[in-house]
Amino acid sequence: MTNAPDDPTSVETPTEATLASSNLPQPAEGDCTVPLSSDVDPSAWPAPVQALAHAPGTGARPTSLAELTTLRVGGPVGTYVEATTQSELTEAIREADAAGTPVLVIGGGSNIMASDAGFDGLVIRDARAEVSLVSDSMCGGVEITATAGTTWDDLVREAIASQWAGFAPLSGIPGTVGAAPVQNIGAYGAEVAELIASVRAWDRLRNRVVWLALGELGLAYRDSRLKQSLTDAEVGGGRLWGPTGRWVVLDATFAVRQGSLSSRVAYSQLAGALGVELGERVPERELREAVLELRRSKGMVLDGTDHDTWSAGSFFTNPILTTAQAESLPEDAPRFPVTDHSQVVIGTKEAPVVEGLVKTSAAWLIDHAGFTKGFSVEPGAPAGLSTKHVLALTNRGGATGADLARLRDAVVAGVRERYGVTLVPEPVQVGF
Repeated sequence: MTNAPDDPTSVETPTEATLASSNLPQPAEGDCTVPLSSDVDPSAWPAPVQALAHAPGTGARPTSLAELTTLRVGGPVGTYVEATTQSELTEAIREADAAGTPVLVIGGGSNIMASDAGFDGLVIRDARAEVSLVSDSMCGGVEITATAGTTWDDLVREAIASQWAGFAPLSGIPGTVGAAPVQNIGAYGAEVAELIASVRAWDRLRNRVVWLALGELGLAYRDSRLKQSLTDAEVGGGRLWGPTGRWVVLDATFAVRQGSLSSRVAYSQLAGALGVELGERVPERELREAVLELRRSKGMVLDGTDHDTWSAGSFFTNPILTTAQAESLPEDAPRFPVTDHSQVVIGTKEAPVVEGLVKTSAAWLIDHAGFTKGFSVEPGAPAGLSTKHVLALTNRGGATGADLARLRDAVVAGVRERYGVTLVPEPVQVGF
């Protein structure tokens, strides 16, 4: 492993002194093929956080979506399967599709809002949790492949311990690797689009395994072609799919640099928590701890004792508006550039700005439309906005899917009436 360079703007590479003092093989002059990583015992990984509503292979077999989702609502499931091999996963989906049986592939359950009617179809989990080092050298950095069932935060923890750089800002996000490219998950100025190189998926239209390169994924803010197959028949191959899309992720490959320092800190709140200026770099372990503390302060780290975390995280995406649409907002409404994180080369190239588009804050719109922290449609209602963050819809205990739908609809209608902006829910809506 390499030590952090004195120059925080440089990309870390092993020096001759570093290599000589380490146990790593030393390259001949001009040779860049020496591996950089070494096996890191899981005991050296950063501490874990809860990241799944229900871990496969644990406890009683779930019989309802309430047991499988972090919102803890949803009625009974038809057939529940935990697949332990790729062939078991793809064959079960193929058979269900051939029989006309609805399919719901579920990971951590953190991005689903389910109705009380439940799901009379196949609910299937990818129970594989495998991370493989594909390539590792001073020539081209590191490539890692993780199966779709791998807990996302476990991959982040292993990456930090192994000095696979760039994962730390995405610490604490619940769910699995399979969902990461579908939503293009992101937080604190980073997106998975910066890390991912390709995806292998089961194409339900063609009934075969396909390989999708980064350019074919169409990654954008909380969006991808994988997700668009739910709403765009052209992407879906002539039809709409749902609640699981046309492509079911089998595994994802990430291409990153080697290093113990983070990318440049790009989020002002995170910079403040770290006590650094925007654009500075810090050790990835320190960045993870700061990110987790910020997430906890907003109820965004799962905790069974805290009803503010009985949620699907940020329930609405931040609206992307044209420049003309953004002009109709109040002067003090937040306006941010829209950036393309699929073009990032970590340590080398920043995300370019997409001209003609403006991102505003869903949380600001909700709050200024009169929906404050802890809001509920009526006093004592079992569903309400988080007491820590207005962007999260929460189950205060005993809520139903109908309760949460009523709260969702009230917020959407209120923001639309006040600002003419229609908020879009981020979670998959099952049965609504």
